[in-house]
Amino acid sequence: MLVFEPPSTYSVLPAREDLHTEFKEACSGLPENLCDTLCAFLNTDGGTLYLGVGDKGEVLGLEPDQIERYAKDIASISNNPQKIDPPYLLFPKEEIIGDKRILVIQVPLSSQLHRHKGEIYLRSDEGDYRVKGSHQLAGLLNRKLGIFTEQTPMPHFSLKDLRPDLFERARTLMRRRNQNHPWLNLDMDALLRTAGLYTPSDPPSSTLTLAAILLFGTDVAIRQAAPAYTFDCLLRRRDVERYDDRLMIDTNLIDAYDLMMGFVEKHLNDPFYLEHDASISLRERIFREAISNIIAHREYRDATPARLMIYKDRVVLDNPAMAYFHTRITPRNLRSHPKNPAICKFMIQIARFDQLGSGVLNIHKYWPIYSTGAEPVFRETRHGFELILPLPGAPTTEAKPVQVTAPVEAPVEAPVEAPVGRLESRLESRTPRNPEVAGQVTGQVSPQVGAQVGAQVGEQVTPEVTPEVTPEVRRLLPLCVAPKTRRELQVALGLKDDDHIRVAYIDPALAAGLIERTLPDKPNSRLQKYRLSEKGRVMAGGGKAQA
Repeated sequence: MLVFEPPSTYSVLPAREDLHTEFKEACSGLPENLCDTLCAFLNTDGGTLYLGVGDKGEVLGLEPDQIERYAKDIASISNNPQKIDPPYLLFPKEEIIGDKRILVIQVPLSSQLHRHKGEIYLRSDEGDYRVKGSHQLAGLLNRKLGIFTEQTPMPHFSLKDLRPDLFERARTLMRRRNQNHPWLNLDMDALLRTAGLYTPSDPPSSTLTLAAILLFGTDVAIRQAAPAYTFDCLLRRRDVERYDDRLMIDTNLIDAYDLMMGFVEKHLNDPFYLEHDASISLRERIFREAISNIIAHREYRDATPARLMIYKDRVVLDNPAMAYFHTRITPRNLRSHPKNPAICKFMIQIARFDQLGSGVLNIHKYWPIYSTGAEPVFRETRHGFELILPLPGAPTTEAKPVQVTAPVEAPVEAPVEAPVGRLESRLESRTPRNPEVAGQVTGQVSPQVGAQVGAQVGEQVTPEVTPEVTPEVRRLLPLCVAPKTRRELQVALGLKDDDHIRVAYIDPALAAGLIERTLPDKPNSRLQKYRLSEKGRVMAGGGKAQA
């Protein structure tokens, strides 16, 4: 079953149609030339299709039942080889402009050659056009092979170099996602062709691509096709120069994904968290996206390994890739540009990946909850892609140290051998403990310290420890003395991004018990407001919250 995201608010549309933009009214049904445009975007340089917008950019809007019907139809059309050959699963998204609703389809550049009714389409500033001359077709094929090394032909490999058990496993994963998945009854050859894992050519060839070997190849075939291909997973909590634990992965991508998730589960906490009254795994939500990113965006012919590194204060994922943006990537400037579209497309079909672009959005949504307010950092450098995830309790320039002021006077006469733990605030929070505090202290206490630290330390130290509060939450608290809606808080804080205020301000404050909902039984009500809790009033410096 496909799950579509809730609508978000668009502030402005592109001024006109161009190479990457297409407007379609769609007031009485999906346009007849919809598949032409989708194929043209896939073949040329990607783009965005807006349904419910006139040719001159005027917003006409769509009815709610049209939005739902069109979204399902487009998902079905894009996954149907009789409409788009080979298929490329697309995820329409509802957007709101003013008081009108439209449907937006973001289409990436594909590494494949896509046809509609046997015709190949390209995109120009003037619209879509058919490819007629052989010189145009040759130029298109050469360009795709130059951009996407996953499409490198592997003429010396055959179906004998692929593992039949991986095809059966892929079918099982597809069946879990969709009992009626159209690929379930395809044999190996038909599945490879439908998934776009043969070299693009006209007429279609039967030469396997590098992507096919990486997804289904034996370990021997993978080492021959991509000798430098490795995912290097490292735990560096104590020994940061070498490692405390290591897992090197050079097998097929289906197994590689599971092995990397297993390494994360072994070494990182998974705190309890409720979302809409249902318990979810924050760790799984976050690292599913993070690992998908390094699989989707790495350059598989590069000798540099992709790495997943867990430190005391952060998790770092990096991989070699051809950079397109050379900057920090945020939800605001995000434009999906998969480096390995055929691999991404297949991993989406087996439910290992979500839709394109979801990694940046979901990690920005969930990581501040997991890490007590810390923000993830996505960036592209001249060397490739890097994702930095600060861990809970990691020191930052913004963090406030916990102050413990109780007197400590009694002497200590015995060696300290008990496990060391953190002082915990009595404020209830869904944030995880610092996973680093797990070692043993076995050394002797010095005379200087022994003169001050005593057996009564547990009774002397007050448990009322001021919790670490992010600067964002501190800015929010004074505004909640009187109940306010999310929109009112967003305006007061001067914020434009809906997700940012929820993830960085409201959710951490709710999790820390510093604010509360006025309608706790209806968390998604349009009448919902937020006000200071009793703890929040103390944190904000006294005063009484208004009902």
